[in-house]
Amino acid sequence: MRLATVSGAFVFVAMMAAALPALASGTTAPLPPPDPTAANLSPAQIRDRAYNACLITQAKLMAAPRETLREPCRCYARRTIAAMTKDEINAFRQTGYFNDSARAKALEALDACKLRRPI
Repeated sequence: MRLATVSGAFVFVAMMAAALPALASGTTAPLPPPDPTAANLSPAQIRDRAYNACLITQAKLMAAPRETLREPCRCYARRTIAAMTKDEINAFRQTGYFNDSARAKALEALDACKLRRPI
């Protein structure tokens, strides 16, 4: 379980770290190498990774206990994965992080769920 949390946090942080340059300049920042553990993940497992990463990242950003972020992070994970297309899910499986279009949906979900953007 610890590996999944760390991996999930890595995915979320990589996704958010790449978002600012993409939004600011129209190009993406160098991304981390593909995560081979993502290859066979179901959408529910991707949602779980997003949820766990959200808890870790938002707790740091908001200096709040993870317990207080459970519902907003569930909101974020559900909205993000539900909005993703099959192509975006497959892109995630190939890399272990959200592509540009899925990243934009994740940022929208952060806003809708009243979470902080880590950028």
